[in-house]
Amino acid sequence: MTSVLAISGSPSADSTTALVAEQVARRLAVTGHDVRHLAVRDLPAADLLAGRTDSPALHRTLDQVTTADGLIVATPVYKASYTGLLKAFLDLLPQSGLVGKTVLPLATGGTLAHVLTIDYALRPVLSALGARHVVTGCFLLDSAIERRGSGTLWFEAETELRLHQAVDGFADALAAGTPLAVAS
Repeated sequence: MTSVLAISGSPSADSTTALVAEQVARRLAVTGHDVRHLAVRDLPAADLLAGRTDSPALHRTLDQVTTADGLIVATPVYKASYTGLLKAFLDLLPQSGLVGKTVLPLATGGTLAHVLTIDYALRPVLSALGARHVVTGCFLLDSAIERRGSGTLWFEAETELRLHQAVDGFADALAAGTPLAVAS
């Protein structure tokens, strides 16, 4: 079974981006993936900002990154880039921190002017950290997402289709990069 860590980089406690990551995680869990969700905002701020990777909370979190086969990196777009909170977290990773990993970048934003954030801001950092494969990401326009009860989301049909295609592509890439068990 492949393991996936969904990382939400939103500083907001009421984050649509985190709900998108959770919904993607549930979709992957239904297909047999072992998925965990990390909201970076829940990490100890003083340790995160000081880069104290030896603190117990950050050490456990970095271990989760190390042991995951794949990562979902989800962020809202602020000022044409991913959040500073996500940047602080990614800065904790060693230069080779994503070696061997398949990564699905997701971004939410208020305007189509930010649609290239994944390719021009986030993808280069993920690649620089050594990701084996950064799959085609998905930008979700805030106006195409509606909050429903119990922390669920409704997506406009085209947006939902693009998100499902991105998640399916990620799952396929994970399967292609994960060695199959040898029958004995």
